[in-house]
Amino acid sequence: MSNRLLFRSETEQATVRQQHLGGSHRILVPAIIGVAGIMLLGLLAVPILVGTNLFFAAGAGCSGQQTGTAGQPAAGAKAKTIPADYLHWYQKVGQQYSVPWTILAGIGTVESDNGQTTLPGVHSGSNAFGAAGPMQIGIGGAAGNVWGGLPVHPASEAVNGVATDEDGGPDASVYDPADAIAGAAKYLLAAGVQANPPAAIFAYNHLQSYVQSVLYYAGAYAGGNFSVVSAQMPSGASASGCTGPAGGALAISAPNQVVATAIAYAEQQLGKPYLFGGTGPDSFDCSGLVMMAYRAAGVDIARTSEQQWATEQRIPASQVQPGDLVFFAGADGTPTSPGHVGLVIGGGKMIEAYATGFPIRVATYTGRDPVGFTRPWANLSASQLAAASSAG
Repeated sequence: MSNRLLFRSETEQATVRQQHLGGSHRILVPAIIGVAGIMLLGLLAVPILVGTNLFFAAGAGCSGQQTGTAGQPAAGAKAKTIPADYLHWYQKVGQQYSVPWTILAGIGTVESDNGQTTLPGVHSGSNAFGAAGPMQIGIGGAAGNVWGGLPVHPASEAVNGVATDEDGGPDASVYDPADAIAGAAKYLLAAGVQANPPAAIFAYNHLQSYVQSVLYYAGAYAGGNFSVVSAQMPSGASASGCTGPAGGALAISAPNQVVATAIAYAEQQLGKPYLFGGTGPDSFDCSGLVMMAYRAAGVDIARTSEQQWATEQRIPASQVQPGDLVFFAGADGTPTSPGHVGLVIGGGKMIEAYATGFPIRVATYTGRDPVGFTRPWANLSASQLAAASSAG
């Protein structure tokens, strides 16, 4: 997909292009995946309403695995600037397709410095391998015609590819940032980004160094480590389809004050970046988030998801309440020793620290094969619950 030599040699690029985005077979391979998730918290015997915002920058839709970030390149100053129109479309398209905008921005950064490079193929024509546009989507040659149809074709034309007219213009153009970003999102969805982001990024460009670079920038952007440079913003008419906050405020009926305190703590962390091994206050991993949420309520639980699963009382799925913890095998765990955890808030949703590049978020856990549930406060007496609440 890329026309740059920043992260690869010319030989590497030639090899990659033969099996790139335009290839007929996508190769989804395991990436280095670590702990990523959240645990669930429990409190008082009287239902307590806790408000939480369901909208967060990365979108709310995936249970989680994460990839390590060791050995990733340092970001250059220019790579941390995002034109305002690109930022708009990354975020809008991310919400629309439930693809984290930070991953879209990471790809756009690695592929074209968010449209700011003047290298061949970004604004017209194609590069030597047949990739074009700011997201470097194949339109021919070794890259294949993944876009579908001509690089610029009438929006009404049906094609077999990812071509999309995102901004309501007359054409679907691989050179139009809005259309290109939407096309990239469609490709990532088909490649399984909601289940395994690193593998989907690898399908986009078959180099582990590419995956690492994209996730590096995604993580930086999730933490707000970028600046916005001026650009021509879309008109009100073309932006009218922008998706608003997803779901608004959710009323959570906590079973006790311990749970209410823990959920309130986790809610306050929404939007902060994921960091493997993180326990706050600025970033967290999955088990670190739930551990600190319960600690805020005066309840000590184990540090890792594996230890949490092994030491807490198991709860049948039919009896799950807000404050319980939901576990997943994850990429670095198994059903007997799960590697990911989230904090149940009700309605089939949880708060989780998902993965590198994903801000802490609210996500759905149903339909994602959870291993099971635990209740960290199950063995506390009424007096201990009261003491824990007071301590929180």
